[in-house]
Amino acid sequence: MRISVIGAGVMGEALIAALLKAGHLADHVEVIEKRKERADELVSRYGIKVGNDFAASDVILLVTKPQDLEAVVADINGKVKDGALIVSFAAGKKIATISNGLSGKCPVVRVMPNTPTLVGKGAAGFSLGEGVTDHQKKFVVDFLNAAGISVEVKEELQDAVTATSGSGPAYFFAFVESMVKGAVELGLSEEVATQLTVQTLVGAAELLQSSGKSATTLRENVTSPNGTTFAALQSFAASDLEQIVAKAMKAARDRSIELS
Repeated sequence: MRISVIGAGVMGEALIAALLKAGHLADHVEVIEKRKERADELVSRYGIKVGNDFAASDVILLVTKPQDLEAVVADINGKVKDGALIVSFAAGKKIATISNGLSGKCPVVRVMPNTPTLVGKGAAGFSLGEGVTDHQKKFVVDFLNAAGISVEVKEELQDAVTATSGSGPAYFFAFVESMVKGAVELGLSEEVATQLTVQTLVGAAELLQSSGKSATTLRENVTSPNGTTFAALQSFAASDLEQIVAKAMKAARDRSIELS
């Protein structure tokens, strides 16, 4: 299977690494990148090729900025062989936009990744367009799972995926910032506050993932009646944390719809 990756930014590189981890041969992967020095860097690092032989590609990954996608699709239209799988990572861009731009001759998969893909801990939601074969779907699942996890969703839910896992890492980082600032106000140094906060959240996530217990059960297990954790959670409840989070996610979902 020959694979072309259009776009060699940080996400493009992460996906190249995932392809190789999933077992695809380096000399069957080519990158298309305007910046020669960047393309050369990836060739040196991964042993892949530089090129634009779209006619020979069985799969083309579109890892471009959303505002550049339609121009890229127009550029490759007529150069891609019929039936080649197109996998788009452009946020907010619908399958129909890509399919129509390629005269309906290529099956399309739409993927919403997130930044932890860069460290092999990503969460991606993907949607299948018409004509995607079982073999092509397996390819997508296998290489996405090499960089984390993947779930299939209906395309109309892609905006909800964006609001959950796509933008989710930024929610986490914002919470870390707030915890660190709170700890500094309590007298800890910023260095110590950061170390304790980050490890606490990383450890809690690992516990949630590995214990088989729900977040609710784990929260209840660590919350003694009228204890310190109880006091903190009561403060969260008084500020209506649940509604704050839901409102933020709805804002992200709505903006994703506006951009599509």
